Amino acid sequence: MKRRFLEIDVFGAEPSRGNALGVILDSEELTTDEMQEFAAWTNFSETTFLLPPTEEGADFKVRIFTPTRELPFAGHPTLGSCFAWLQGGNKPRYPDIVVQECAAGLIEIRKDGESLSFKSPELIKYGPIETALISEIAEALNIDQAKFIDSHWLDNGPGWVGVLLSSVDEVLAISPKSNSSLNIGVFGFYEETLGQLMKLEPSFRKMAYSLKTQLLAV
Repeated sequence: MKRRFLEIDVFGAEPSRGNALGVILDSEELTTDEMQEFAAWTNFSETTFLLPPTEEGADFKVRIFTPTRELPFAGHPTLGSCFAWLQGGNKPRYPDIVVQECAAGLIEIRKDGESLSFKSPELIKYGPIETALISEIAEALNIDQAKFIDSHWLDNGPGWVGVLLSSVDEVLAISPKSNSSLNIGVFGFYEETLGQLMKLEPSFRKMAYSLKTQLLAV
């Protein structure tokens, strides 16, 4: 059986500038093992498989796989899967809202022109990180644990933890020396003198996120 497969640059304004995602549009009759095997073959951080919905109110269902495991939810696969579903000629029940079913529940995705945005599901895990894991994170990031201002679980599916440092400079200076079983996001405070840059994200206006830490995601 032939199945439609798309490779999508999520967040990228130009080819090869975004987060790569593989999407199988016709995933009926594929087993979980076959999905996992294909996701390992693509070797993208995530590959998704689109299916007819099984929950009332959903427009379609998605299953999300890394090369080694299935995830209940993840951000760029949600947007990329919705884009692929729409590109496949499908129509949502409501003109400006697509409802995606995944293991984390129903995810509402809004269409605004050519842009897509989603409402994140509730965190699966939130709160202080265990002492032993903090040591593992410091080791993986190759920084002194004493530089951590705060650390929390921020997990809505992929297993993220967040670490707060005192400045953007400290974030950008990170030179990881080892992989971790965790997905680690590192934040730091901006100086007020950055002016207009501070206004880009009002709810996180003093925070900077280092994409370098995504190298630790497995």
